Amino acid sequence: MTGFGGFLARRAIGTLLTLFALSVIVYVVFYATPGDVAQITCGPRCSPAQVHQVAAQLRLDDPLYVRYGHFLQGLLAGQDYSTGTSVEHCPAPCLGLSYQSDQQVTRLILAKLPVSLSLVFGAMVLWLVLGVGTGVLSAWRRGRLSERVLTALTLAGTATPVFVIGLILLIVVCGELRLLPFPQYVNLTDDPEQWAWNLLLPWVSLALIEAAAFARLTRSSMLETLAEDHIRTFRAYGVGERSVIGRHALRGAFAPVIALNANNFGSAVGGAVLTETLFGLPGVGQELVHAVNVVDLPVVVGMVLVIGFFVVLANAVADVLYAVADRRVVLS
Repeated sequence: MTGFGGFLARRAIGTLLTLFALSVIVYVVFYATPGDVAQITCGPRCSPAQVHQVAAQLRLDDPLYVRYGHFLQGLLAGQDYSTGTSVEHCPAPCLGLSYQSDQQVTRLILAKLPVSLSLVFGAMVLWLVLGVGTGVLSAWRRGRLSERVLTALTLAGTATPVFVIGLILLIVVCGELRLLPFPQYVNLTDDPEQWAWNLLLPWVSLALIEAAAFARLTRSSMLETLAEDHIRTFRAYGVGERSVIGRHALRGAFAPVIALNANNFGSAVGGAVLTETLFGLPGVGQELVHAVNVVDLPVVVGMVLVIGFFVVLANAVADVLYAVADRRVVLS
C-alpha cells in the first residue's frame, strides 16, 4: 500500500501497537512491584479480610500474564466485579474499580476529563497564538531592538516553572489588583462566559512557558525559510513583505511547529497536573495526585493509561498533519 492512504494505514497500525505496549508497560510497572501488592493497594488500615478481598480481585494467585489478560479483557469487553455485597458489571473500556470508593474508574475519569481537556486545549490555543505570533514578529524584526526584547522574554519564559507563573498570577491578579476572583471551574454548558473567565489564569500560566518554546522554534524556522531561493524570487518580483511573510514563509516554517505541538502535549499534561493542583481545579491531574496519596492503584493505572492515550493520539495526529503540510513525509 503506497501513497497517503498507505501512510495513514501504517500510522494507524503503529498507534495501536504503541497503545498496546503502553498498556503492558503500565500494568507491569504498577502490578509487578515487589512486596505485598494487596497490602500496598488496600492501605495500612485494611483488615486481613479486606486485604484478602483485594488479593482476590487482583487475582494475585494467577501468573502475571493471566492477570494482564483479564485486565485487557476488561478494556475490550468489560468485566464483572464483586464489591463485597453485590456483583457490578463494568462495561468496556473497563479500568477496574476504585478501592477507596468502589466507583468504576472509567466513570471517575470521565467525570474529571472535561476539566483537564478544557485546561489543556484552551492553553494550547493560547500558546500557539502567542508563540507563533512572537516568533514571526521576532524573525521579521531581526537585528532590531524589538527582536532582542522578544528573545529575552522567550528565554525568561522558558526558564520559569509553571507553578511560579501561576503563583505570581494569583498573587498579583487575584490578590493585589483584584481584577479576577480566585478560579473556580464552571461547566462550559452551564455558562460559557464564566467558564472562560475562570480558566483564564490557568490557561495563561500553562501557556506562557510553552509559548516561549514555540516562539524560539518559529523564529528559527522563519529565518531559515526566508533565506531560501524561492523567497528571494518573490521579493525580486516585487511581492510585498507582508505577503512574503504571511503567505509563503510562514507556511514553509509551520511543519516543525506541528511536530513540536505534539511533543509538547506530554509536557503540557504534566504542567496541567501542577496547574490543577495550584488553582484547585477538579480535573484528572488533581485526582491523580489524590489517588497516589491514598495508594488507590486502579485509579492511578487508569489515569496514567488515559494520559498516555492522549499523548500517543496527539503524536499520531501531528504526524498526519505534518504529512499534509509536507508530502515528502509520505514518500519517506
